[in-house]
Amino acid sequence: MVDINIGKAKANLAGKGFLDLEVSPDLDLFHEIETLKKEKNAIILAHYYQDADIQDVADYLGDSLGLAQQAEKTKADMIVFAGVHFMAETAKILNPGKKVVLPDLKAGCSLADSAPGYLFKAFREQHPDHIVISYINCSAEVKALSDIICTSSNAEKIVQSVPKDQKIIFAPDRNLGAYLIKKTGRDMLLWDGACMVHEIFSLEKITKLKIRHPKAKLIAHPECEDPILRLADFIGSTTGLLKYSQTDGAEEYIVATEAGILHQMQLASPQKTFIPAPPTNNCACNDCPHMKLNTLEKLYLCMKYEEPELLMDPALMVAARKPIERMLEISAQYGL
Repeated sequence: MVDINIGKAKANLAGKGFLDLEVSPDLDLFHEIETLKKEKNAIILAHYYQDADIQDVADYLGDSLGLAQQAEKTKADMIVFAGVHFMAETAKILNPGKKVVLPDLKAGCSLADSAPGYLFKAFREQHPDHIVISYINCSAEVKALSDIICTSSNAEKIVQSVPKDQKIIFAPDRNLGAYLIKKTGRDMLLWDGACMVHEIFSLEKITKLKIRHPKAKLIAHPECEDPILRLADFIGSTTGLLKYSQTDGAEEYIVATEAGILHQMQLASPQKTFIPAPPTNNCACNDCPHMKLNTLEKLYLCMKYEEPELLMDPALMVAARKPIERMLEISAQYGL
């Protein structure tokens, strides 16, 4: 099981959790973070869904595949992971001898939570003739029960790498799994999980947006539900959506994924207009509440005190590492 060690930070701060500390508004956090990077030989890995300020201070910014690849090859002594919990776990699994810290312990993932390890273990045992391909958005326990891990960037190639006569369980995202069934023609058994962010896009509101912006293209992440994907002009991973927006000739895009990616899209193509696809609630855009728990202040405190540190059971790390390494091998074969 995963063990989160915040005891030292609390002791050093007279029993007060460091995340509760107030950071002076006069402090230049960008400068302080750059200084801490050098002092501690630390690297900041950040997902595209983080706040713009965190994206701007990151040493590497990417989607789950790119972050895993960077975590595997880093020479830093400390990995500061600005993302959600399963991402920090992946970094630790690939770097068992390095210190991995994350800004906020509560930054979880609804998709990972939809596949509890003990339930997934029982599910797999019911289908012993299937191999398991698990989306990287899952817990270390589920990774350890899997044969190959995939990301939205390489999922199609991963599925195609499996012999056609081999039965497959795909977990935990049913929407990505259904999309892959359409793309590959494989009849996979799907775990019934989903991402809260990508499941609540409003087809009605997006349709109205397309009427108001007739030249705008809808680009969508494959974690979205099928009605959204059927309406999309392009479907791709977070990195795929970013690259498409840079190379495609349109000037307006409705973006159906977590709104954090719009920061990079706007930086890369300042002449273009990017509209966040609206959810079914009253919000104008669809932010992941877990990703957005991380802030620049928490990142600074995390680096300064080197807490909270992610500690994991060594046996679990060994078991979870094998399917991740298989994913990285297949990705390298395809030049991904």
